[in-house]
Amino acid sequence: MSKLGLIAGGGALPVSVAARCEAEGRPVFLVRLTGYADTHLARYPGIEAGLAEFGKTLSALKKAGCTAVCFAGTVSRPDFKTLKPDLRGATLLPAIIAAATKGDDALLRKVLSVFEAEGYVIEGADDILGGETLPKGALGAIQPTELQLSDLRKALYVAEKAGELDIGQGAVVCEGLVLAVEAQEGTDAMLARVAGLPADLRGTAADRRGVLGKAPKPIQDLRVDMPVIGARTIEMAAAAGLAGVGGVAGKLILIDQTGLVEAADRLGLFVWGEAPGNAR
Repeated sequence: MSKLGLIAGGGALPVSVAARCEAEGRPVFLVRLTGYADTHLARYPGIEAGLAEFGKTLSALKKAGCTAVCFAGTVSRPDFKTLKPDLRGATLLPAIIAAATKGDDALLRKVLSVFEAEGYVIEGADDILGGETLPKGALGAIQPTELQLSDLRKALYVAEKAGELDIGQGAVVCEGLVLAVEAQEGTDAMLARVAGLPADLRGTAADRRGVLGKAPKPIQDLRVDMPVIGARTIEMAAAAGLAGVGGVAGKLILIDQTGLVEAADRLGLFVWGEAPGNAR
């Protein structure tokens, strides 16, 4: 079984990937990105590294005997002027900054190319987790209404169109009205923004309306940036008065599916997987 180098950003996804490797007996080596990686990852063998410490990272992965690499977790776009690159990072940074001016997708592809040039196989978090993507149809006890499904399809369509411009992966629609489109702030901040809207535009705990839809950018590399939801997403959607959350079946990673379903059922939200190509 090949040894995995896990480049760990923030959030629960890297924790899930590391735990899955441990459960399956697969050796894993962590590169915990400074300022992002969860403290729970400290128990795994690995190193701490800054975003621009490419030399340190590549050297450690080679020394650890890794043959594959997985990028998982959230990393906000850095202020490149404040990065502290090592020697290898300093040689790569100009090309990375140039790629960043073309959008997040171009930036990610440039970073991936650095590791691929070193001979590493890039593995997607969804491939490692295996089966932890959203299935088609309802996940949990609650079924959406036709109006809610219409909102979801519109939210996914808006998210896909925004993704074509490399903007974000999510949108919120309530009874046909687009309430929010995700950009650099991320899903949690977008949902908090929706929660601050007047109650007549969105739902409430007593009268849930509106849906969050998450869709991958059509231009993005799904090995490194597939959309993710977890129980926290459900909690924040509920706080915003939404009726449900959904995505494209097979193209939305679920963090702790059991906990996610329990949260949705407890709060009265549906979780729905729309068939690919139906987001219209």
